[in-house]
Amino acid sequence: MKQFKWHDGPANEDAEHQPSASAYYCPFCGQPAGLDQWWTTEQIEYTRGMAVPAAMQLMDDELSKAFRGLNTKHVKVTKKGSFDKPAEPDPMVEPDDMIILASPCHAWEPIKVPDETQAPVHCLVCGQAFAF
Repeated sequence: MKQFKWHDGPANEDAEHQPSASAYYCPFCGQPAGLDQWWTTEQIEYTRGMAVPAAMQLMDDELSKAFRGLNTKHVKVTKKGSFDKPAEPDPMVEPDDMIILASPCHAWEPIKVPDETQAPVHCLVCGQAFAF
């Protein structure tokens, strides 16, 4: 599986005035997919790894709040302990192993592809093939 990256750099004025895309195109095969279809396995695993500890902490906090005030004259309710929360994953690191390409048709949306990528590649915005 090949990976590419959106170029994470400053947007120019032209980019700021462009309409939002409803789909993006794969730079390698030119096939379109929805905006929510471009996550790598590593990104999904990292996001889950960050969400689970936060969700467990929230549940633990809410259970503690729920048990407060349940004590009556005859019954005492006490929450002891807490959930064992997994450790958060290490931060993701982006190696500097790609070249930046800007399509001639939508230059405000450059991509990063592996150094060994061969032309043609496809524009992220419209899918048009171009050489570099």
